[in-house]
Amino acid sequence: MTDFKHAGFIGMGVMGEPICRNLASKAGLPVLGYDSNPAPLQRLAAHGVAAAASLAEVAQRCDIVFLSLPSGEVVADVARGPQGLLAHARQGQVIVDTSTSPIDTTRALADEFATRGAIFIDAPVARTRAAAEAGTLSVMVGGDAEVFARVRPLIAAFASEITHCGPVGSGQVVKILNNMVLFETVTALSEARAIARRAGVDPKLLLETFTCGSADSFALRNHGLKAMLPGNFPEKAFSVEYARKDLRYALALAAQTGVDASGARNVDRWFATAIDQGQGDRYFPVISRSIDADSAEPD
Repeated sequence: MTDFKHAGFIGMGVMGEPICRNLASKAGLPVLGYDSNPAPLQRLAAHGVAAAASLAEVAQRCDIVFLSLPSGEVVADVARGPQGLLAHARQGQVIVDTSTSPIDTTRALADEFATRGAIFIDAPVARTRAAAEAGTLSVMVGGDAEVFARVRPLIAAFASEITHCGPVGSGQVVKILNNMVLFETVTALSEARAIARRAGVDPKLLLETFTCGSADSFALRNHGLKAMLPGNFPEKAFSVEYARKDLRYALALAAQTGVDASGARNVDRWFATAIDQGQGDRYFPVISRSIDADSAEPD
């Protein structure tokens, strides 16, 4: 059960559209959606999502608003714009940012919404588009325990794992570091694949054998076996450009905390190489082609 009456949802991209669909289908309250692209809202209409004409309409009509946006910079624009969420925020309204955003931005926005009596919390999502479709995402929440308890039933509409990480910003810390470790693991798998191939061992045998030992991981089974081995690096997935954005957040956090994150810097170098090679829009495990360039099949 939830005490909220009307949910808003802003951002119907790769993750946002299925999250919004699950929210509308399972949470038991009306959902008003907004996106600059009308196509996903037309698809979501069949699931009971009403289309708003503006950000202002969402802010005015909804007592809880979810965000699923490409970056912290876009989140800040949606909040701080002339007809953005802050301009219409009111006492008791709750804003839930499921995007991956910088910690500094998240905490600054929480302070700004608080001056209007509203509550801003972070709830970035992890796992794949398939998990978003299935409603089995992992969500890491930063906010007061009381607010977390109120919002959790709604998050459960699109997540199977929900973790309260601490005060505002804590969810972003955990999510950003989750992605940093994922990217480093995919880089390690790419390096291992390249070494094995050049040493005369079949990369398929290598990675499948890894699943039987201590090198087994989510990254191996999803990014290694399902992307790197078959050369499956589609566009409109979690691209190199988006991954590098998240990695830059991790590198900034490392600098702020005085940690020499050399592994993350190495990943950033490979992301930069892939972008320079024109692969920036493709699914980020495509860096395996940069790491072992002469093994790549032509597209």
